[in-house]
Amino acid sequence: MATLSRDIASDGDRGTVFESERLKLRRLVEDDAAFILRLLNEPSWLQYIGDRGVRTLEQARDYIRNGPQQMYATSGFGLFVVEPRCAPVVPMGLCGLLRRPNLPDVDIGFALLPEFWGQGYAHEAAAATLRYGRDVHGLDRIAAITLPTNASSRRLLEKLELICEGTVRLAPDGEELLYYAIGPSAAAAAR
Repeated sequence: MATLSRDIASDGDRGTVFESERLKLRRLVEDDAAFILRLLNEPSWLQYIGDRGVRTLEQARDYIRNGPQQMYATSGFGLFVVEPRCAPVVPMGLCGLLRRPNLPDVDIGFALLPEFWGQGYAHEAAAATLRYGRDVHGLDRIAAITLPTNASSRRLLEKLELICEGTVRLAPDGEELLYYAIGPSAAAAAR
């Protein structure tokens, strides 16, 4: 069961936003640049999420400022650093909610460093993030997107009880992505 905090940490504060049994999730700060540089250049990130062109610590700081920190300011949520609740406290990955202008629903995103795969951390962080979205932000519906070839992501989304509703492209010439969601569909809500 996640412990949810209604008070999101202030900019620059490493305060925990919410916790699960083994994990805590907190806002990204510029001091996380080395972690972001590594995560965004992992082969799995490049293959399944895409190249963000982050190759230096300064570019990683820009990514943090112009991505997650900007979303915290505009939406009150974004991608959070996933860390263990017990020592040693090291960044394990990212998990959070994203508001994209070209998707109808807020979507959940997650990525862990390879040394933390296969231990249930992604599921635990994502389940806590879904509860956070519903309980703190009042989101009745949360989506997720993934490449059809990303079998581990698809399995995790299905374990979280998201249902594949079809496909979507983030750009007209972009890759076709599977669109998963949990909560009432727009058609059901209109009835």
